[in-house]
Amino acid sequence: MIDLVALQSLLALDARGTVAAAAASLGYTPSAVSQQIKRLEQQAGVPLTERVGRRVVLTEQARLLVAEGREVLARVEQLESALLAHGDELAGSLRLAAFSTGVRGLVAPLAGELRRTAPALELTVAEEDPHQAVDLVASGQVDLALVHSWVGVGLSVPARVRTEHLGDDEADLLVHRDHPLAGRESVTPADLLDEVWASTQPGTICYEWFTVMFAALRLPRVRFWSFEFESQVRLVQEGLAVALVPRLGRSPLPAEVVAVPVRAPVPTRTVRLLWRETMDASPTVRHVREVLRTVVARDAALAPPA
Repeated sequence: MIDLVALQSLLALDARGTVAAAAASLGYTPSAVSQQIKRLEQQAGVPLTERVGRRVVLTEQARLLVAEGREVLARVEQLESALLAHGDELAGSLRLAAFSTGVRGLVAPLAGELRRTAPALELTVAEEDPHQAVDLVASGQVDLALVHSWVGVGLSVPARVRTEHLGDDEADLLVHRDHPLAGRESVTPADLLDEVWASTQPGTICYEWFTVMFAALRLPRVRFWSFEFESQVRLVQEGLAVALVPRLGRSPLPAEVVAVPVRAPVPTRTVRLLWRETMDASPTVRHVREVLRTVVARDAALAPPA
């Protein structure tokens, strides 16, 4: 009989591309993942991986097993959720992926509430870019994902993944208090073409929005590249650049930094919670959704869904 734990390792290898990355996503060592896949090879009676240079790639038989195995695991998960729906205690483990400012602004208070309302539930959190988080939910490597997508920048979600819109987050232009734009009630992209910018790296969803915002004009000069918005705030504080920083998860700004609203367009991102449809009946997922709505209403700098 096929080992379902070993099957999960194979699916993680397919999704992540390397044994090390698959192991990290599952909380195992690379050696443990390799052993599980070898055990699966013995059970299946066919080779599942092969080396191409330094990389380990899946064989044709392994890809068939991944496609069918995903459906098997989904059915098992659906059965587990249905059985747990008849229980009273919220226990076990729950894996959540979230973007960085979502971890600060939503997940941290969510975890605090869960410690009080579901003390037997073990929550594990991994910071992931929204595109990766969608893949992790769809492939079963995490149970839930908190994602954002900028209005005008698409984020594709598979049909088997459910979504709940939690609210909308706006970003402000941050400038030094001595900057000529610091006293403005609002600015437009046309006002910002000649500024020196701090931005996240190309390929990130936030940089995609940056290019959309200036699509009808030209891209301004970016001299400082940083994934961390807190680092961008520090650069603005030193008067080295301006930056576009969301409100969700943003720490109180230093006295030297001023937030100026942006208009035409307003930089807006939607914040959603994702889970697999096979977990619809899960009492844990239902409870997390309820608690997260409470956190959003109480703590988050999100505008409610329309």
